[in-house]
Amino acid sequence: MSMILAYSLFNMIADATYLALAAVALWGLYCIVVVWNRVGQKRFKSEDEQDQFLDDIEQMIQSGDFEGTIDYCEGDARALPQIIELTVSHRNLGYNRARKFMMDRFQRDVMSDLDYRLSWVSTVIKAAPMIGLFGTVFGMMGAFQTLATAESVEPSKLAGDIRVALVTTASGLAIAIPLMILVANVNIKIAKMEDLVGSGLSRFMDAFKAGLARSGGR
Repeated sequence: MSMILAYSLFNMIADATYLALAAVALWGLYCIVVVWNRVGQKRFKSEDEQDQFLDDIEQMIQSGDFEGTIDYCEGDARALPQIIELTVSHRNLGYNRARKFMMDRFQRDVMSDLDYRLSWVSTVIKAAPMIGLFGTVFGMMGAFQTLATAESVEPSKLAGDIRVALVTTASGLAIAIPLMILVANVNIKIAKMEDLVGSGLSRFMDAFKAGLARSGGR
């Protein structure tokens, strides 16, 4: 009876290890997909498309049409139009304070959300091999327990214990390695987005400063 209970407990813990590995793999992949999609949503598809947008913005600001600028950006989910809308809406703060406000909102609304998701992926990358290592230790404990308690060891039982040890280790590495590669690709995509948005914000702020000067702002 005790052998049956021990075997059942071993299977339960082994299954729980597999489930934990599956859970962290799915969560890590989900976070990667979310970040990838949000980066795509937050940037213009090309620099030419962004330049065309900024040409329109500059024209409106130069003519003093700040309200038209806000209406033009309203409802656009991309980072640059959102930040421009917020900055122009707070033009009463003056150039320097509006610029600081703009940078704070860009970091908080755009970059912090991406960093938050990527931190979860980094946690998964670290946790998956550790869960696999737990399965390795647990499987070897089961193998030694089988050797210690059986007068004649059945190869199938011993192989099952060793299989748990090896499969969990391999699974942990199989989760962590692809996620590391995906994170590297996502970081490159984020860096490109930052460069594109940063160049757009610099161009906008030059036009915004001139527009404020014409309208009597500081």
